[in-house]
Amino acid sequence: MSTFTQQIRGRGARSNASGRYESQAREAFDDGWTAEDAEPTQLSTSVTPEKARVIITRNDSPDVGFNASINPYRGCEHGCIYCYARPAHAYMGLSPGLDFETKLFFKPEAARLLEAELSSPKYRPEVIHIGGNTDPYQPQERRLRVTRSLMEVLARFSHPFSAISKSSLMLRDLDLIAPMAERNLARVAISITSLDRRLSRSMEPRAATPEKRLETVRRLSQAGVPVIVMVAPVIPGLNDHEMEAILERSADAGAKGAGYVALRLPLEIKDLFREWLETDHPDRASRVMSLVRQMRGGKDYDSQWGRRMTGEGPLAALMSRRFEAAKKRYGLDYGWEGLDLTQFKRPPKAGDQIDLFG
Repeated sequence: MSTFTQQIRGRGARSNASGRYESQAREAFDDGWTAEDAEPTQLSTSVTPEKARVIITRNDSPDVGFNASINPYRGCEHGCIYCYARPAHAYMGLSPGLDFETKLFFKPEAARLLEAELSSPKYRPEVIHIGGNTDPYQPQERRLRVTRSLMEVLARFSHPFSAISKSSLMLRDLDLIAPMAERNLARVAISITSLDRRLSRSMEPRAATPEKRLETVRRLSQAGVPVIVMVAPVIPGLNDHEMEAILERSADAGAKGAGYVALRLPLEIKDLFREWLETDHPDRASRVMSLVRQMRGGKDYDSQWGRRMTGEGPLAALMSRRFEAAKKRYGLDYGWEGLDLTQFKRPPKAGDQIDLFG
């Protein structure tokens, strides 16, 4: 990957190197113009419909708290530099860098496909998680409404679901989420990575501000929706010192639970993250990467189940102890009961015979 980087207004990645499956490589080069000479660069976002045959994805990872998920979008305009979904863009023949943030795909038939899958006599209900890969409430959702259409289907079927986002746009759908939560059919998670506006804007350039996310937690909680706050990722030497403050503010806003994930740098993310560090935080770049390697057995990343979410070694153990102590201190160690699967019911279709004796 080229070491030449350029600041792109409103974007997280600093380069757009070719994906690992492309036959030809693209590489940025320095043409002699300095950052002061260059005009500010802006990239527009393109959104392309994607044809899907099924909408529910299943996984068997013991590190993930759900088996079934739906991802309405590929790519994410939030542009979070650390996003673990970035490498998946390489499967589309695109770069996990700027392409991931600017060349998006959505599933216009998502609601129809979901209704078909839930209507199958072979379907057995399990909690469906919305947004396990990219954010289901990224900016394009305001216009496309794919996530809302999925929740409308789930509400008609009384099907339990969870959702995660770092966007206040989730509040738009309180009319669907709150009644489902009242019946123990829904809970949500809000990701809060930092309380520092400047750091948050740098890491997550098009996501909601920290205060907006805390307000989202507050309004969801006031509406009776159980909210978990995810401090993810925790980056040693950069935002790890904020864990306790984030949990305290989240508890004050009404959150009932909390979780964390240590920074993960698989595949292309390690290079993209290094570029960002050297551009935005050059004074801390070498120390942050040194601490990351201390938690990953001397490597940038360890993909082993059981370690990939938390890391290992003394630093990882300290991080875990701090987090658990803060959860208990602020009352975020709530014992969750499972969402109710027994209410699932296929709604009658037009033309169905009415059971006079039911």
